[in-house]
Amino acid sequence: MFSSASKYAIRAVLFLAIKSNNKHKWGSTDIARELEVKKPYLSKVLQELARKKLISSSKGPNGGFYLNKTNRMNNLMEILNCFDDLGSFESCVLGFDDCSDANPCPLHVQAFAYREGLRYQFIHQTIDDLAKKMKRLQLKI
Repeated sequence: MFSSASKYAIRAVLFLAIKSNNKHKWGSTDIARELEVKKPYLSKVLQELARKKLISSSKGPNGGFYLNKTNRMNNLMEILNCFDDLGSFESCVLGFDDCSDANPCPLHVQAFAYREGLRYQFIHQTIDDLAKKMKRLQLKI
């Protein structure tokens, strides 16, 4: 449903939400190692997130990527908007071009409920909310 860039971005942001702060920043090499993803691709994703001010970064010997209080109040939809055409929230799950409320495919109602629930969560939960939930559930990023 979402591109690799969006998935990398979400994982990186949640990683930073859990493991960074203004004093403890992470370099792209270290984040890539921790997330077990390719550094060149992740670096581009992190740069785009920083350019859109969804994560913070600083240069220099103690520099790196981190989340500040403002970044933590962003939601997943803002991250997805950086990398994906959100038409996947509108398109037919079976790939029919003419699927609509007036002309539904066999899974239209179920897919609509799923997508709307997911969209709601992506808009209404902050990064901070999700990071706290991950900590509470002891989920690995």
